[in-house]
Amino acid sequence: MSTKHPHLPRAERRTPVTTYRLQLTPEFDFAAATKTLDYLADLGITDVYVSPILQAAPGSTHGYDVVDHTHVSTPLGGREGFEAFANRVHELGMYLVVDVVPNHMAVPTPVWHNKPMWSVLKHGPDSAFKHWFDVELDSPILMPILGKRIGQVLSDQELELTQMVIPSEPQYGPQWVLKYYDHVFPVAKGTESLPLAVLVERQHYRLAHWKVSSEELNYRRFFDVGTLAGLRVEREEVFNATHALLIDLFNRGFIDAFRVDHPDGLADPREYFNRLWDATGGAWVVAEKILEGDETLPADWAVAGTTGYDTAWRIHALNVEPRGLMPMGAVMSEIAGDSPSDLKAMTAAAKSQIVDTSLSAEIRRLGSVIWGICQEDVRLRDHTFRGLVDCLRQLVIDMDRYRAYVVPGQNPPQISREVVEHTAAVARKKLDDDLSDTMDVIVALVLGDEVGSAGLIPTDPRRKEVIIRFQQVCGAVQAKGVEDTTFYRWTHLLSLNEVGGAPDVFGLDLDHFHAFCQHLASNWPATMTCGSTHDTKRSEDVRARISVLSQKADEWVAVLTQLRHVSAHFRPARVDGRAENLMWQTIVGTWADTDRITPQRLRQYLIKAIREQKEWTDWTNAHEEREQEFLDFATQIIENEQTVTLLDEWLESTRDVVNNLILVNKAVQLMAPGVADIYQGSEITSTSLVDPDNRRPVDFEALRALDTHADTIDARKLALTTQLVRLRARLQEVFASDRAGYEPLPASSGHCIAFARCLDDEPAVLLLAQRLEVSLTRLGGWQDATVLLPPGRWEPLGGGSVLEGGQTLIRDVLGGEPVAVLVREDLTDEQ
Repeated sequence: MSTKHPHLPRAERRTPVTTYRLQLTPEFDFAAATKTLDYLADLGITDVYVSPILQAAPGSTHGYDVVDHTHVSTPLGGREGFEAFANRVHELGMYLVVDVVPNHMAVPTPVWHNKPMWSVLKHGPDSAFKHWFDVELDSPILMPILGKRIGQVLSDQELELTQMVIPSEPQYGPQWVLKYYDHVFPVAKGTESLPLAVLVERQHYRLAHWKVSSEELNYRRFFDVGTLAGLRVEREEVFNATHALLIDLFNRGFIDAFRVDHPDGLADPREYFNRLWDATGGAWVVAEKILEGDETLPADWAVAGTTGYDTAWRIHALNVEPRGLMPMGAVMSEIAGDSPSDLKAMTAAAKSQIVDTSLSAEIRRLGSVIWGICQEDVRLRDHTFRGLVDCLRQLVIDMDRYRAYVVPGQNPPQISREVVEHTAAVARKKLDDDLSDTMDVIVALVLGDEVGSAGLIPTDPRRKEVIIRFQQVCGAVQAKGVEDTTFYRWTHLLSLNEVGGAPDVFGLDLDHFHAFCQHLASNWPATMTCGSTHDTKRSEDVRARISVLSQKADEWVAVLTQLRHVSAHFRPARVDGRAENLMWQTIVGTWADTDRITPQRLRQYLIKAIREQKEWTDWTNAHEEREQEFLDFATQIIENEQTVTLLDEWLESTRDVVNNLILVNKAVQLMAPGVADIYQGSEITSTSLVDPDNRRPVDFEALRALDTHADTIDARKLALTTQLVRLRARLQEVFASDRAGYEPLPASSGHCIAFARCLDDEPAVLLLAQRLEVSLTRLGGWQDATVLLPPGRWEPLGGGSVLEGGQTLIRDVLGGEPVAVLVREDLTDEQ
């Protein structure tokens, strides 16, 4: 990568400094986004960052369901609208980052919107696009879209054979098609005269009941979403075809950098990033990579870093009070029946459920490949299909991360080998002893080691397939089992249950935080940091309000006891404990002075949450009567006079602590190593929850008109954000460059977050911020606690007396505020 640093773009390419994420929708298109640009430029933003711009499925509200890589989205304004938007970005001195979706394409309704998929369904192995999708064409492609079983659909005459002009192929005139309500499917040439039941059997696809998908689907999906089919971008021709338009826009100067969605779904992420690096001449690229615990990004990826989940959870955990673990655990135990020690078992149970239900087809598909290898090798023939699947299933469940990054034909890195072998050791303890040698076979296959008859290894392409598919399956199970199941069941402290988070870390100490930031500064200086995103389960401000529960745990227990008492008379008998505890923390996290949760938003969120829990109701088998009882209960809580009074009292008693924490979190994020991302509207406070709630429209005119001198938390957050964003724009190399550094500042109090951002190893900008304010106040405040300021003269950002380097009282630096930023005097006059 960079000649100066291995994880920076080439010198002639753009390195962003502060990005601002805009979530494009048909209602907020390129023209509407253009109207925000003057505001963003005035805010100090250096790089505008937008969601995917390519043609998406009809009705798409997010753009991640691409159907046509050759066109810019028509509902967003088309190529003309995009180029006008990009030109305005550049006219204002900013740059443009675009989201890329390489892993999958949509299977839309009707399918002809996706021309490559339509071609494969129509022509099968003879299609020019036969290598595009991760599907085996030796059997019909499963299309599980029917509302009932195929026999009943045929009996009820719900399939119609007719002719129509396909909008994506008008040159062919009227074509024979099968119609099922809004669905349209091609008819293979020469089968149109057959009896309907025979015709259906002669297609390159198989129409099936929608419930069949979890057991028999034969194409790789995005997690368990049947309408998103996996792409084979590892094939050079597929990469070139799916990226040609974006690369052309990049080469023409409309796009400056890229964010890559879900690279863990790819066959070989490293190869993909190398290809993108070559195609862009070394552009800045970040990967939406979820790192588990202390896992680090593979050093050989040609990327600048991650999208920032790894930084976000650590910033949040700094203000989770460890002493709140037991009181909050007691609440969880009483209401939900779970103990603080149950997380590991809960995670395993959730992943097991996913493996046995929505992703069982993927496990069986991989198991069949492994069994086929064993059946054709005399040395492996006695390993049964059931034994292989049992071992494979347990190995996937016990993987503690998305994948191990083994590349076919290459010796796996030592860390990859250790991850797989350690997981196998854990899994063996849960299996019969006589399956130990079967597990050895699977481990060898997924690591690419020699096993069985050596002469067969180089000639069997299925061994390569095992390595790739195992990692893709692990990622899907991790995502669905942890992020989308366990994190809705585990109610110890909801703010810890964030995308890429670590709910087993109940509070992070300063040493670990500083060590992490030093690692970023040394190895990934232009990685991305974030607070809120379009994917976070709760906005940064909701997480802040919930984290205060850990700091005031005893008080929260008392308030919750009152809330449950006064609401007991309208509490349904069948309220699930985990759902109830999730509900209480969600209400408190969204009970704010502005943007307070509404009944409609609460109901929409809770229906998603309880179905994602997948316990007493779910998306495929909804218990609608019981769901309505629960939603009515939640609605009454935020409308009942007694409960509202208690919630208002809690808001009043925690307002100052919460507001200070909101400012601290934003300051630390904007000062931490890397490219700081601001999600649309998060420069003021928000009570947004998981999508689609976090994609609500933003009132940019109101933001532009907000008086930053007003004494409200919105005004204070906007003022702080503006100051820091403009500072970043002025001193870009201090924050995101190969000259940028990070140095902890010695402080005599563990309640003080203190560090320097350095330029060429010399401190240039200092941050001091309080943490765990409640316990700090109980200790009597800062008293004589000190911080050692580096040599020089330091001017407070926003004005104030210049401070000399040396041992300084923390209270003199903060001056009663939760955060202070100091700029070295010789840098304050730079323009």
